[in-house]
Amino acid sequence: MSVTLEKVDLIRERTGVTYRKAKEVLEKTDGDVVEALILLEEKGHGWRERFQVQGHELVERVKELIREGNVTRIKVRHDDKILLEIPVTLGAIGALLLPSLAALGVIAAMVTRCTIEVERVKPENEEDTAGCEH
Repeated sequence: MSVTLEKVDLIRERTGVTYRKAKEVLEKTDGDVVEALILLEEKGHGWRERFQVQGHELVERVKELIREGNVTRIKVRHDDKILLEIPVTLGAIGALLLPSLAALGVIAAMVTRCTIEVERVKPENEEDTAGCEH
């Protein structure tokens, strides 16, 4: 397989790494996007994901992401506009998130479709490799 700009962009969108790092990992995996994602995950890079959801699914999906526990930030977007950004830290779980969840309910009532952008932490038990850019 070959390394293409589309594959580099996909790796960057999913993980948040630089163009150089995305190209390097794709070259190591002979252009295999899935293998490149797995390699980056194993090396402990932070992870960024995007989900398209219907307005009525928004609150439940965000609660589900928070319960997973490895999320550091959640952004809710409609088109290219950020409607709500929630920093999720261990200290913010619980009562401090209630106002954000209430705001999500209002947003969910106003929009038919939105995008949830999730930033995840890298695994703590893995070493960061030298020369890796985040």
